[in-house]
Amino acid sequence: MKKSTLALAVAVGAIAQQAGAAGFIEDSKATLGLRNFYINTDNRDGTGANKNEEWGQGFDLRFISGYTQGTVQFGVDAIGLYGVRLDSSPAKSGNASGSASGGTIFPSDGNKGAVPDYASLGLTGKVKISQTELKIGTLQPNNPVIKTNDGRLLPQTFQGGQITSNEIKDLSLVVGQIEHAKGRNSSNNEGLSLAGANGGSNYDAGNFVNKFYYAGADYKVTKDLTASYYFGELKDFYSQNFLGLVHNWAIGPGVLKSDLRYYRSRDNGANGDTAGYYTTGYYGNKVTKGKVDNDLYSYLALYSVEGHTFGAGYQYTKGDSDFPWLNQGDGSSNSTTTDMQIQKFARAGERTWQARYAYDFAKIGVPGLTAGVIYLKGNNIDTSVGSKSEWERDLTLAYVVPEGPLKNLGVAWKNAMWRTDLANTRSQDENRLIVSYSIPLL
Repeated sequence: MKKSTLALAVAVGAIAQQAGAAGFIEDSKATLGLRNFYINTDNRDGTGANKNEEWGQGFDLRFISGYTQGTVQFGVDAIGLYGVRLDSSPAKSGNASGSASGGTIFPSDGNKGAVPDYASLGLTGKVKISQTELKIGTLQPNNPVIKTNDGRLLPQTFQGGQITSNEIKDLSLVVGQIEHAKGRNSSNNEGLSLAGANGGSNYDAGNFVNKFYYAGADYKVTKDLTASYYFGELKDFYSQNFLGLVHNWAIGPGVLKSDLRYYRSRDNGANGDTAGYYTTGYYGNKVTKGKVDNDLYSYLALYSVEGHTFGAGYQYTKGDSDFPWLNQGDGSSNSTTTDMQIQKFARAGERTWQARYAYDFAKIGVPGLTAGVIYLKGNNIDTSVGSKSEWERDLTLAYVVPEGPLKNLGVAWKNAMWRTDLANTRSQDENRLIVSYSIPLL
């Protein structure tokens, strides 16, 4: 029996003996999230499918228990995910070749098309002593070295264990180990990998492991300044150190938020000398694969005043490889400030400027309505035919009903345009329409 399964069984057993204890039931919460998701990607130039288009209905049922009483407290959480295909076709699924395990939204069946529906269930046992909590089972971590992707119909989940502690005032600690990932368009737990080694469109050709370790600390130096350090290691692929500073400064009628980040990523184990574990990058004056070697520096400034948020930032990558992150090849996220709707702007040598603006219409009497635009321009991308560039413009318009019978009903439109002069790479336009609704059950 796996350690995670054993620990979960122990937690559930302890809860069964104390289920009537005050706190476990009274503090429990259950919600049903509904998400109707449509995506249309227009692939410009090049060969292959010109359009990827899928539409589905997602159900996200979550139960979060309270804790039993006593010095050692027990609880259990559950997440049930179910997706239904409303529209798709083999040609427009994003997996027209049939070589990948899934398309844009759905897993693929044996005929290259999207499955009619898919589902998964995740359980998490938890134990709490004072201000320290252990969770084992299904996790959705979100920190500088591992981030759950929630950009499609259903969210990505991970399997593993995590301890968080807030015993010391102003200091938050976390340590964890991840063994498997379940993609946003999958109902199967898979191994862990990164770009270049995950097999790309042919998942079976990739190399995967079952050990990702992470640990970190966030320390509130003052009420306005937080310092962070995190470490992540994907066994046989890479080790990564992160340093961050976030500062809020009241200037005039608004607040200036400064977000400074540095990542140092290096090869680990087989990635240093085994071709099957190499990642993507620019090595020996050509775009090819090699060992992880990347430093990433970024700064983002956001000034918020009277509903307006103005932002500008700069990011610089240095080294032979692209910036590495957990990437199984089926859709993933990282915690850089340039992880956008289509691209991530983290290629070898890339230097990226960004500008952004957002507005909250509550300031003029329309609570729940927000809009935003982000523009990024990346250049100096290392290639064998000189430096190349890319740019992306993202627009978002969203409304969430703030009160009344339809409270929590949300509608969002996300439009992105990406252009590049990279060889053998297709530019894209993309639209996403999302209707969501959250129903409290407990």
